[in-house]
Amino acid sequence: MEMEAVRGYLEKGGGEDNKNASTINGMPSRFFERFIMDGLKIDLIEPGRVVYSFKVPQRLLNAGNSLHGGATATLVDLLGSAVVFTVGGAPTTGVSVEINVSYLDAAYADDELEIEAKALRIGKAIAVVSVEFRNKTTKKIIAQGRHTKYLQVASRL
Repeated sequence: MEMEAVRGYLEKGGGEDNKNASTINGMPSRFFERFIMDGLKIDLIEPGRVVYSFKVPQRLLNAGNSLHGGATATLVDLLGSAVVFTVGGAPTTGVSVEINVSYLDAAYADDELEIEAKALRIGKAIAVVSVEFRNKTTKKIIAQGRHTKYLQVASRL
């Protein structure tokens, strides 16, 4: 593929030819998080653990018609951050230091997933959480993620 063809593919028509520019620029703030998480239901919440149900929507499928890896990684980020609050003590969920996702199986449209987020360690400056995706019907593990966050350290002044 020549460079201009690659540029056109990545920019999807960019510039004046981009028919989606006004729509994209007009999206509400934090649209992406709501786009990914819409349909998520909390089944259980306790200190250091949250279990969710999630029916895979069409909008999150990749070209192979399975749950997009980027959507999975985003859920690891967002749900991993949320479990930090269940432990208490952290004024914010901090910023990501590392996210690792192992993709073990595929999930398809309308598959019902159980997603379990667990706090592995919440320290003064670092939090480490795990997020596991399982197919509710087959019980197969779809993906496992680990998320490390730097927590805002309280000033000693």
